[in-house]
Amino acid sequence: MNKIQYIKYNINVINMKKIDKKQLAISIIVPLLLGGIVGFLIKDATKSYDGFIPSYVFPIVWSILYILMGIASYLVRNYKELTNIYKINLFVNYLWPIIFFLLNLKFLALLELILLIVIVIYMISKFCKKNKIAAYLLIPYILWLFVAFFLNLSQVV
Repeated sequence: MNKIQYIKYNINVINMKKIDKKQLAISIIVPLLLGGIVGFLIKDATKSYDGFIPSYVFPIVWSILYILMGIASYLVRNYKELTNIYKINLFVNYLWPIIFFLLNLKFLALLELILLIVIVIYMISKFCKKNKIAAYLLIPYILWLFVAFFLNLSQVV
């Protein structure tokens, strides 16, 4: 390890020790709260879902994913470009269940989900350049989006 790498490593260790607990809590609560609102809005429409995965699994998985996303967003909070990508991701993410369940537009939801997958892959690549941990925290999210893609696809064909 050369001197520059050593200094960068130590700065990162120091920064990790200075956790803004309030900001971290907000970063986690916001996606959970918004996800909960969307979940409440689509609650009745989800009763008609007859996919491969039991419906009770979705709120559990999404809660975990929103927590991981919130932590990731906290880790890159000082980078405006990255927080903007994250916000776009959240907007597109929350739009999908509305299109799929409330509007019952399965094909449009599939297209929207493809857009979301592209955004998340881009977000992970950008996060990785600034904070690898933030990027790694998003891996379960992208994996779940691929599961969602196949579930959505099964509803279209």
